[in-house]
Amino acid sequence: MSDRDYSYKSSGTNSQGNHYCARDYGDSAANSNSYHYSNSDGSYYYSNPNGSTYYNNGSGGSTYTTPSGYSSSSGYGSSGGNSGSSGSGKQ
Repeated sequence: MSDRDYSYKSSGTNSQGNHYCARDYGDSAANSNSYHYSNSDGSYYYSNPNGSTYYNNGSGGSTYTTPSGYSSSSGYGSSGGNSGSSGSGKQ
């Protein structure tokens, strides 16, 4: 018996070199059909079984969104020169 609590649904790489993988975590997960993808430009995205998401643009910028919809970003910079993190509530 495996110690993982998911089964693979599908995965692959397209002609541009972008990879994806989809997993089924079952009915008990907030997001049972979780997936991630990674792109040839270095960016990647995760849709997690707990309902959260994470995006990294491959250039130092990232955004994490909680299951309740609160987002926190960092590394994107701004016109005001502040490259710290910021948060925003669910829209």
